[in-house]
Amino acid sequence: MLGLVQRIFSKGRPVHPALKENWRFFQSFDQTGPIDAYEFTVFDTELTGLDAGRDEIVSIGAVKIRALKIVPGENFHTYIRPRNIVPSKAATLVHRITMDTLVNAPYIEEVLPDFLRFCHGTFLVGHYIGLDMKFLNKALREHLGGKIKNPCIDTMKLAQVYREEQWGNYYDQFNYQISYNLEDLSQEYGLPAFEPHNALEDAYQTAYLFLYLVKKLRSGGLTTMKDLYMAGRSWRWIF
Repeated sequence: MLGLVQRIFSKGRPVHPALKENWRFFQSFDQTGPIDAYEFTVFDTELTGLDAGRDEIVSIGAVKIRALKIVPGENFHTYIRPRNIVPSKAATLVHRITMDTLVNAPYIEEVLPDFLRFCHGTFLVGHYIGLDMKFLNKALREHLGGKIKNPCIDTMKLAQVYREEQWGNYYDQFNYQISYNLEDLSQEYGLPAFEPHNALEDAYQTAYLFLYLVKKLRSGGLTTMKDLYMAGRSWRWIF
């Protein structure tokens, strides 16, 4: 079965050993245990623009969660030199990453194996993770021969589930002026504030939001990893 999957996704390209190991690990993966028994990699990307057909990743930041705690010192952060695209003016205004910063950075194919090793065996967590996964899987297909198999959880989806739970329990039922922006949610829930539009800082911001939402949803009855995954999965990441 693994060989068939490899042929389907690699389309004849050599599959990188780190990606093969990723596929092997998730061939049989039990999600029925308690949430705190699993590890999570919370990550974010910065991009040259939002066009997945032409734009590229210029930064990846990630932090590790174990036993539902952020692990001090276990983080991943790198700038990435785009091969063909200069960051658009609009993107640069948002994340403040210029070509001066990127000129000596590694190319994406040098970064991807290290990132795969960092997130090995973990659930991937992100805020509106579908966008990050679209760019990540595009790069993985182009350079390593296939897509990543880690299950993905979207903190924006979890926030929506939590909001619906609040409405269902009478609180704030008719307030439709709601933002699911990462900064706005973090401020609303009184979480520590990090510098926005910096991949590593956003990863930390998302990690705090994730832990807050998991705590709230566990008290509402989501106790197994499968419960959480079904609540926070995003269909958009598969493309």
